[in-house]
Amino acid sequence: MNEVVVNEVVVSVGSNIEPDKNVKLAKYNLSKTDNFVNESHFYITKLLGFTEQPDFLNGAFLIHTEDGFETFRQKLKQEVRPVANLILNAESAPNEIDQGRVKQSNKNGPRYIDLDIVVWNRKIIDPDFYQRDFIKKTVLELIPDLNV
Repeated sequence: MNEVVVNEVVVSVGSNIEPDKNVKLAKYNLSKTDNFVNESHFYITKLLGFTEQPDFLNGAFLIHTEDGFETFRQKLKQEVRPVANLILNAESAPNEIDQGRVKQSNKNGPRYIDLDIVVWNRKIIDPDFYQRDFIKKTVLELIPDLNV
């Protein structure tokens, strides 16, 4: 009999377009397919370098998934993000469903939802963990004994 492998994942979450609504929607969508374990506190942060947009709401989710890394990463891009964008911006929905997220000319532009895998099975895989205090703070809130 095959034993089911459960992967522990910390996903950073950010939004600056209707952030309360988008974060809740992302949580709901992840909960439909994976075991949603916990969420960190959320913080208001300013975007560095490009300030002509609303502040971000940032936090993190702790998820247990049976998906492999690439499958889970694709799910974030192709299922969770587009559904939030579909509900909030119906005019651009087909493109977002196809591409996972509308590509913008400014990569630091406003976001309906931004979801990135920061920790996979207790291994830090996103360099932003070391560069952005709010990411480190939210991850360590979810996994306080993480080896950094």
